[in-house]
Amino acid sequence: MGDEGPGSTVHLLCLAASSGVPLFCRSSSGGAPSRQQLPFSVVGSLNGVHMFAQNLDVQLNSARTEDTTVVWKSFHDSITLIAVSSEEGASELSLGRMLHMVFGAMVLIVGLEELTNIRNVERLKKELRASYCLIDSFLGSSELIGDLTQCVDSVIPPEGSLMQETLSGFAEATGTAFVSLLVSGRVVAATEGWWRLGMPEAVLLPWLVGSLPPQAARDYPVYLPHGSPKVPHRLLTLTLLRGLELCLLCGPRPPLGQLDPQLLERWWQPLLEPLRACLPLGPRVLPEGFPLHGDILGLLLLHLELRRCLFTVEPSPDKEPSPGQRRRLLRNFYALVVTTHFPAGPAEKEEDAGSPAQRPRACYLVLGPGMGWRLVALQLGLRLLLLMLSPQSPTHGLRGLATHTLQALTPFL
Repeated sequence: MGDEGPGSTVHLLCLAASSGVPLFCRSSSGGAPSRQQLPFSVVGSLNGVHMFAQNLDVQLNSARTEDTTVVWKSFHDSITLIAVSSEEGASELSLGRMLHMVFGAMVLIVGLEELTNIRNVERLKKELRASYCLIDSFLGSSELIGDLTQCVDSVIPPEGSLMQETLSGFAEATGTAFVSLLVSGRVVAATEGWWRLGMPEAVLLPWLVGSLPPQAARDYPVYLPHGSPKVPHRLLTLTLLRGLELCLLCGPRPPLGQLDPQLLERWWQPLLEPLRACLPLGPRVLPEGFPLHGDILGLLLLHLELRRCLFTVEPSPDKEPSPGQRRRLLRNFYALVVTTHFPAGPAEKEEDAGSPAQRPRACYLVLGPGMGWRLVALQLGLRLLLLMLSPQSPTHGLRGLATHTLQALTPFL
């Protein structure tokens, strides 16, 4: 959901669709996890009105009051998820995509069979607790944006080709086609097999690793919501440096013990300095010295076909607004432009969005009064760039600045 305002609250309700029995309720307030719960009468009313509509063959998707937005989603006629948000600027798009990610997280941890064929509600409740950490990260003030864009959060490493070559060699040595290198939940480099993972697991797996407490190594069972929702795989993680982890998605082999320190040292010790240079890329995304215009306060670049994105609010950190506000404003602007101006997002086919003559190429928004921050979006081919700019950036120069920035980033994404 991004960084919410200080008084905003988000509630997430999960219920068994057939019985209406609550499976869990998670909440956040001001971007942090909260114990504040909705009254049972409100939960019953929200589910009841949805079930009433279904009985009349009416699909109830969303509702809005003066200060609250509500979105309902049903999955496989078995699970109903409800999002209730008082965040200013909360959109049906952002809440709906969050619910899809939440259901994907539930499948990732417990498997689709447990969710579509509920035999024991109490046992399912206990099993779902393992997904709370991941689910709570969607409600809070994450630095990532893949939950909204449905693209994989990535970074630009300073030694990209060398990193990729080493990763491919390590994957071959371990006999695993699905390997990635992650920094703070973002992909630094990955094998072709990893990049071919479907949605939502391509977004969920790095996000899961970023949400777990630090550990030297893990052997974690996961289901792939798109690729293998009923048969678990193993997610192996190995910490190279604090915050920098190797991830392997595999079957019964290789055992975790086979990935001994000598194998890691052989492949990754020669890259120690380039690996250390990756550590600041968590929030920064772009390598040190990358030429960005001084007016840029935040940046979101998406490759709609590759389903990868670069997202940072670190440029000019000494200027207003705060990084949290920048994230919230860019997320809200993204939701606005993909619902009104650039509908050919990663989940839609471009031919469904109208002829090229009907599609806009750029739009901008000036926030006010008293703030003057500029938000500009530019789409060229399969790339969509969103920038947040300082008030002194002239309106007439927004498109030129965005075009120049997109050209500078195109070789990397």
